[in-house]
Amino acid sequence: MTEDIIKIENMTKVYANGEIQVKALKSIDLTIQKGEFVSIMGSSGSGKSTLMNILGCLDRPTEGHYYLEGIDVREKSDNELSAVRNKKIGFVFQSFNLISRTSALKNVELPMVYGRIDADERHERALELLRQVNLENRADHMPNELSGGQRQRVAIARALANQPQIILADEPTGNLDSESSVEIMDIFTKLNRENGNTVIIVTHERDIAEFTDRIITFRDGEVLTDERLRAKEAIPC
Repeated sequence: MTEDIIKIENMTKVYANGEIQVKALKSIDLTIQKGEFVSIMGSSGSGKSTLMNILGCLDRPTEGHYYLEGIDVREKSDNELSAVRNKKIGFVFQSFNLISRTSALKNVELPMVYGRIDADERHERALELLRQVNLENRADHMPNELSGGQRQRVAIARALANQPQIILADEPTGNLDSESSVEIMDIFTKLNRENGNTVIIVTHERDIAEFTDRIITFRDGEVLTDERLRAKEAIPC
């Protein structure tokens, strides 16, 4: 059985720059199923970052519809969208976005603070997430005491804090060396294969995209190609 977790219908995004209107996305139709491992590629200005912001409920389409687990995002208030982001989506960024004067453990706990999770449960869950990314022995270290790859692993653990179904990663290997990049992509692969997370990665690197099962390439605000590299495993009914 398959299940659409993301469905986009005739979606357009227009940005106004004075009297000039720029169409960042042009009548996009796109479906991503629960449990897929997808990369989104494209050059600067192709529309991939705009799409990522909309998928993450950080922005809204100008026209058309974005359904997240059947919910039409355009119909939700800002507060409702904030709740959706906190519960359903985990974000990973190129620049890690860790709080510099806070330990790895406290960085992972932070989304659970906003989610009003009990302090003891936050602590135990954060430790377990650090174990999952092989950083339990760095729990008390500050970000500046960690390598780039380690910081990104903390960021991934933080993205998983509220047990989201969807992981959105924006150029997650952009600041990393080749070895660390492979380690990070192996973690995303494990999250997809073993945890069942739907993982969507924006990247401009073909070798990184090839870790995923499907590559969607954008150009000038439109889907240029939609290439499936491997069949998605069926989700048990």
